[in-house]
Amino acid sequence: MTSQGQSLNSTLDDNCQENFRGTLLTIDSYLGDQDVERLKFLCRDSIALKNLEKCGSALDIFDYLMAEEQLSEEDPSFLAELLYIIKQKVLLRHLRYTKEQVEHWLPGRRKVSPFRNLLYELSEDISSENLKSMIFLLRESIPKVQMEVSWQDEHVQRNGDRATPVSVEMLGASVDTLTSETSTKETAVYRMDRKHRGLCVVVNNHSFTSLSKRPGTNKDAECLKRVFQWLGFSVRIYVNVTKGRLEEVLQQFQTHPGHADGDCFVFCVLTHGKFGAVYSSDGDLIPIRQIMSHFTAQQCPALAHKPKLFFIQACQGEEIQPSVSIEADAVNPEHVPPSLQDSVPVEADFLLGLATVPGYVSFRHVEEGSWYIQSLCNHLKDLVPRQEDILSILTAVNDDVSRQADKRGKKKQMPQPAFTLRKKVVFPVPQEELLL
Repeated sequence: MTSQGQSLNSTLDDNCQENFRGTLLTIDSYLGDQDVERLKFLCRDSIALKNLEKCGSALDIFDYLMAEEQLSEEDPSFLAELLYIIKQKVLLRHLRYTKEQVEHWLPGRRKVSPFRNLLYELSEDISSENLKSMIFLLRESIPKVQMEVSWQDEHVQRNGDRATPVSVEMLGASVDTLTSETSTKETAVYRMDRKHRGLCVVVNNHSFTSLSKRPGTNKDAECLKRVFQWLGFSVRIYVNVTKGRLEEVLQQFQTHPGHADGDCFVFCVLTHGKFGAVYSSDGDLIPIRQIMSHFTAQQCPALAHKPKLFFIQACQGEEIQPSVSIEADAVNPEHVPPSLQDSVPVEADFLLGLATVPGYVSFRHVEEGSWYIQSLCNHLKDLVPRQEDILSILTAVNDDVSRQADKRGKKKQMPQPAFTLRKKVVFPVPQEELLL
């Protein structure tokens, strides 16, 4: 590109930035001191407290949000959420949103935690007299600097019979103090508000050239498809995948352009296996680590810093004799290495969910599907609406599967996850119900 073209692009970028800042300046002009205090409380999980204390205007808050990459011209949704919460809905038009649009996408994209939102709503009904009672009851828990009568005289104003949102600051501070023994700040959560949730790949091997068939696996594949589509993923299913075809699929998704605007990536394998490896439909053994290595930050930069979730329904150890309706996904047993972690790349943001612990078989009902995948789908359906993170969901799956047994009560199974996640993976709550 010529220097003239570069200069033109730079000028356009500068103009766009100036236009957006002009929009923020306009919004600031409509917000009063009480609105600023409301915004400061709602942003306590997004901006460091020491920085919030420096904020004397809404513009100061906007600057910190832009510095934290939580507000931009391309994505002003967080500011729209804040304006909606503090009932400044008329200002949404400056961001080219309507109240109805925000109400539609807010449940799945909200950044203000439900708990902090609840505290804010409670503050709307806290009168000055109620606030005095709270101060008395929490005298030993609230920082003394917030107990000064002068603080209350200066900030606690009445609007009819209601205290201003500054009472929420005190309430929030007291809650932070009371919960400091367990956590001083909510655990960070992976971002889930990009244009797309992401891609979900399902490799479903039913028939093999030299190994036994896996009846019931189609039930698993269908359940995975429905659940992850419900969660917002674009699902691709590949059936009876040979070693060569698997390599093509891995290369295809390693460079897939959809990762750039996606939040997450999911890869599921339903097949026979032994420890640390899975079988292709033509009988080749492929290490799980080799599959996962295609999606490291070096090999797949578009997925850097994003959660990459792998779920493997395959045995990881010696085969046992199945009963009439139960089969084992094991082939050629051999000595099992001690660590599942060896299958996970030495890099952040990976999760590997295996149907069973090293050394043992996993079970699949020939009609109803596998214990592990069916439990995973059911618990995603039940616990995502409760805002549970993926590790909590997998813990529930562990408990569920460990309680199952064959008809004789002798065959058991225990799943096991291994991970290098740095944050919680919490999927936004889908708007529609899922009927399995």
